[in-house]
Amino acid sequence: MKLLIKNGTIVNSEKIFKGDILISEGKIIKISENVTDADAEIIDAESNYIFPGGIDPHVHMHLPTFAGYSSDNFFTGSKAALYGGTTTLIDFVTPKKGQSLPDALAERKKEAEKCLTDYSFHVSPISWHKNLQKEIQECIRQGITSFKVYTAYKKSIGLEDDELFKVMLEVAEVGALLTVHAELGDDIENLRNQLFEEGKTSPEYHALSRPDYTEAEAVKKVIQFAEKTGCKVYFVHISAGKSIQYIKNAQKRALPVYAETCPQYLLLDDEKLKGSFEDTAKYVFSPPLRKKEDNEQLWKALSDNVLLSTGTDHCPFTYEQKLLGKDDFRKIPNGAGGVEHRLSMLYTYGVLTGKISLNEFVKISSTNSSKIFGLYPKKGEIAVGSDADLIIWDDKVEEIVSAETHHQNCDLNIFEGITIKGKPKYIIKNGELVLKNEQLMNTVSKGNFLKRKLDL
Repeated sequence: MKLLIKNGTIVNSEKIFKGDILISEGKIIKISENVTDADAEIIDAESNYIFPGGIDPHVHMHLPTFAGYSSDNFFTGSKAALYGGTTTLIDFVTPKKGQSLPDALAERKKEAEKCLTDYSFHVSPISWHKNLQKEIQECIRQGITSFKVYTAYKKSIGLEDDELFKVMLEVAEVGALLTVHAELGDDIENLRNQLFEEGKTSPEYHALSRPDYTEAEAVKKVIQFAEKTGCKVYFVHISAGKSIQYIKNAQKRALPVYAETCPQYLLLDDEKLKGSFEDTAKYVFSPPLRKKEDNEQLWKALSDNVLLSTGTDHCPFTYEQKLLGKDDFRKIPNGAGGVEHRLSMLYTYGVLTGKISLNEFVKISSTNSSKIFGLYPKKGEIAVGSDADLIIWDDKVEEIVSAETHHQNCDLNIFEGITIKGKPKYIIKNGELVLKNEQLMNTVSKGNFLKRKLDL
């Protein structure tokens, strides 16, 4: 089936122009003015923007934890993603102790088979061992170009400094990209236990146990390792203004250092963690919320191209799951949802406030992630030959975010009560119309596993 989108304003990463878009067999085949095709179904996008489908480079669907799986599986989470305008997700593969990376990848692919968006993975070495490079090479052969390490959570999946350095050498040797959760795990563990022993058990102490220096100093250390190993590094969910200067200085020295932030770190602050457990538990995620000054520094870093992309770290838990930490903030499962609201939040509080331009909005929601993670120009740009992943955006709609009306599988929403202006009216995924007049179609084709390429 052919689709013809007429009369829209096309917004790419570098250009805004009026034009028509003809789609056939999942691809964009023509972009021009006054396109006609008698066989095509026509969508009139008059007075609407057309954006490339969103790419969320950081989600955790169906994540196993001590509190059970995170509440969104790949089907429900990808459904929420589509409602929000995200057509591609990059999730994570975390092996069990002693399990090889390719075996863990095979398991994760099975879990993702019902995903409605296209998808890929970052694969996590949780230790260094002699076969690691062969395992990394096999993952690359299967289309994985990025790997994920943690400098926190050392009792389960985090790496000690000597292991981290060795893993960075291995990743650098094959030319892949290392994504990093950067926090000083030992400092945090000591602070958490100290606060609990002092009787400080409420959600507020989650943030106080992870002060901004624990992120910034971890970022600094990883950059030092990157300089010594030649490893390309991408920092996930940067939350602290203090971290930005280290990233900025590394980029000035032409080191291959990239970073993302998330809407929660742009829009919310640590005041959200002050109050009753019922009101604050949903804001427990890591790294924690910071100060209003950090929000502003992150927005500026996005505008200055220091932070190049936005993910969500989508990992929701229900209130019942959060209740496991009612008397001990250390036992509150870390995570919150956000994949459905990323684009509307960035548009409302970024574009409409003048913090970012429309072109920057497209860059940080789609194009830059596509380039960094080896999907460009297949994804992230409206161009002839690219996949037909498109958002027709209605900038006139206004609504209030609510757990009662959202589509993620969770009874909590960290953006509860926030007004958004602008959301998808139509979504096209691989040439298929999947959302029409803000309603998902009854039959949506499953997404594809994306084999990525090493070209950063």
